[in-house]
Amino acid sequence: MLDVSGHYIQATDGEIGHVEDLSSMTRHGRFVMLVIGTRNWWPGKKVLVSPRWIERVSWSESKVFVNLSRETIKQSPEYTEESLLTREYEIELHGHYKPPGYWVD
Repeated sequence: MLDVSGHYIQATDGEIGHVEDLSSMTRHGRFVMLVIGTRNWWPGKKVLVSPRWIERVSWSESKVFVNLSRETIKQSPEYTEESLLTREYEIELHGHYKPPGYWVD
């Protein structure tokens, strides 16, 4: 995947944050999530969004468009630097967002 660090996240109903980092599973060493910072939009937190939920990327606008509402992202489980990206955390995250996990395919 191309680097979208710093790009704004455009939810279905407005901007909600920006891509702070890319997260990978150390077990397989492959990219699985975008780390989204929402603190500039509300007293927020960092959350994870799967690249599978990206509708498109606008390089000219520096935006990543996702098929999620701002409220859905806002209510997502918090991600911290100390968090381990475990299968249990991924199941909780996908349970919140509703789309099936990549492991289901």
